[in-house]
Amino acid sequence: MEARLPLFSSPVAATFVKHLATAGKVLEDSTVPASTQHLITLRASQINGCGFCVDMHTKDAVHAGEDPLRLNLVAAWREATVFTDAERAALELVEQGTRIADAAGGVTDEAWANAAKHYDEEQLAVLVSTIALINAFNRLNVIVRNPAGDYQPGQFG
Repeated sequence: MEARLPLFSSPVAATFVKHLATAGKVLEDSTVPASTQHLITLRASQINGCGFCVDMHTKDAVHAGEDPLRLNLVAAWREATVFTDAERAALELVEQGTRIADAAGGVTDEAWANAAKHYDEEQLAVLVSTIALINAFNRLNVIVRNPAGDYQPGQFG
């Protein structure tokens, strides 16, 4: 399987992706734990059906030391006992923020208040920005049908 459009062959797409990746670097250097950021990117990618990003973020998380058991349970986080209350709040936020078309009000006040119990304002900004960014990447990859399976941790720098 090949992508419909090789993103790095198009000057416009390559530049756009480069700017998105730069935005991601800002978020990586925040006080939100890397493990939480991995959970967010993986869960959004699962919801959006982005095989490329599921592959990438799973491999990057394992490479960074994340427990594969936790990654295997991300899709069933509500029933899993391996996530902290803060991680659960972030996972609820990513689900509601990713599925905004499924609910007339978008993210509920309850989900926001729960996240605000665990994260300060700057960290909330990181969570929201990470959710927006991964959704953008998911959409790019799903639209062009970027294939999954060949990603190697760190391959994009």
